[in-house]
Amino acid sequence: MTEELVFYTNPMSRGRIARWMLEEIGQPYRTEFLTFGETMKAPEYLAVNPMGKVPAIRHGDTIVTECAAICAYLAETFPEKALAPRPEERARYYRWMFFAAGPLESAVTMKALGFEIPKERLRMAGCGSFGDVMNTLEKAVSASTYITGERFTAADVYVGSHIGWGIGFGGIERRQAFLDYVGRISEREAYKRANALDDEAIKTMQAA
Repeated sequence: MTEELVFYTNPMSRGRIARWMLEEIGQPYRTEFLTFGETMKAPEYLAVNPMGKVPAIRHGDTIVTECAAICAYLAETFPEKALAPRPEERARYYRWMFFAAGPLESAVTMKALGFEIPKERLRMAGCGSFGDVMNTLEKAVSASTYITGERFTAADVYVGSHIGWGIGFGGIERRQAFLDYVGRISEREAYKRANALDDEAIKTMQAA
């Protein structure tokens, strides 16, 4: 019997990244919607993720949190979808996956909070300056069709989600390279399905 795959999320959260990845792998899964500050902080969910944040997945007895980890785990657990890196793609795959999880998210979050790192302390911050992060990201998405080369992988789900979300909320500059990259990956059917599911879930939760 196949182990049950459970997805814990809120449609107005980073859970949208994991939803896209789940739609890419095409395996049946059950969705548990949680509310901010309420069911996310309830003992039942804190037993899943002590941080009280979404997303998380439970695959049988295995629990995975953090979007990058969820994307990587699903890609490797369901290799038939060819979303994990090939040997020659691993360096770029891991490099940009962790770049998005570290410097990119840190820089965008600090900007959104109105915090600017003093120039004399930039070396203390792993992300460096916001400008350096944007320039580096632009080079990454301009080097090839997808983040690891000419083949779509789970790294595109993660990096692309950050860029698309950031552009939408003004946290990432609307550079043409970013717009072109997001345009390419957003044509995927799994992306469209995932967004439709979460958009419908938002309407349902708001009407409740």
